[in-house]
Amino acid sequence: MAERFDLAVVGAGIVGLACALAAARRGLRVIVVDRDAQANGASVRNFGFITVTGQERASMWARARRTREVWCEVAAAAGIPLVQRGLWMVVRRPESVAVLREFLATEMAAGCRLLSPTEVRSRCPRLGDGPFSAVLESTIEVRVESREAIPRVAAWLAEAHGVTFLRNTTVHRIDAPAVHTSRGLVHAERVAVCPGDDFSGLYPERLGAHQLTRCKLQMLRLASPGFKLPAALMSDLGLMRYLGYAQLPAAGALVARLGAEQPQHVKHGVHLIVVQSSDGSLVVGDSHHYAATPDPFAHDEVDRLILEEFRAALGLDPPAVVERWVGTYASAADRQVLIDAPEPAVRVAIVTCGAGASTGFAIGEELIASLFGAGVAA
Repeated sequence: MAERFDLAVVGAGIVGLACALAAARRGLRVIVVDRDAQANGASVRNFGFITVTGQERASMWARARRTREVWCEVAAAAGIPLVQRGLWMVVRRPESVAVLREFLATEMAAGCRLLSPTEVRSRCPRLGDGPFSAVLESTIEVRVESREAIPRVAAWLAEAHGVTFLRNTTVHRIDAPAVHTSRGLVHAERVAVCPGDDFSGLYPERLGAHQLTRCKLQMLRLASPGFKLPAALMSDLGLMRYLGYAQLPAAGALVARLGAEQPQHVKHGVHLIVVQSSDGSLVVGDSHHYAATPDPFAHDEVDRLILEEFRAALGLDPPAVVERWVGTYASAADRQVLIDAPEPAVRVAIVTCGAGASTGFAIGEELIASLFGAGVAA
């Protein structure tokens, strides 16, 4: 008789791995089925930056705080380096300062404070003469190297928790407890479907009702600048992209000014995130273009806008570009996360805002609680 599992997870991106972890911590037998040989999608084409500060004020901020806790637990257990900690929001407009001060008056500002110019200069002299008006520091954020961390999480789940992985395998249909795959039948009492931005595979009719689309982004790796950054860096443009800031009353004036002063950045959805790898190189991005099927090409104009914001925000000439890539993720205008129950024994989870690394572990716990009850993970 074929082996039977308590849970089958379809998709081995970060949300799928999070579901596997949450189930394994309950002592459940788990199999993960993925169409690729290794992680190749949005889960490895990103900053690896676990962003808490600035997440949408309601559920996403709480999810990010929980996910950050789990990342720290998993990193310690699986031997995954936390290559960077903290966030500096470096802003240069008075309207941005007003948003930061309003943000600091909310519960979301736990672990945050405004740095004085003297502190900025003493902690990072290379940024101390930059064009900033204020720097918001958060001590909450952590960063992993995604293209290394995601495979390590999967290997650790297999070794430490006995999770079975079935790679290079497509799931054609689910009739729980039967999961029909390109390699035969898998028996699982419950199923978590984590398809990323694949909306036409499983349950296309249900997913089609939610007006999902795809977001394409461009990212760059720059050579080492020759010094260590004090934290991950963001700029004024991030205050209109992250809803924890953008939904504050003070943000209206900033959005209007950015639209007038940087219309091309706004048009292409450019905002600045700069993180640093252990070899000193910088991962820099990104942009946002929406389409049902985005083109696969990186456009020089967009890279130029990203590097222009790097120079304007930090007062530094960007180091040489050593790598470029394009990623896509699921997007929706009316929600940050889609969780659906197409069958009593099946849940579908899609992060629709590009925050899978930052919220995935919490979403995995929610999904497993929905499928198996609200018992506390071990």
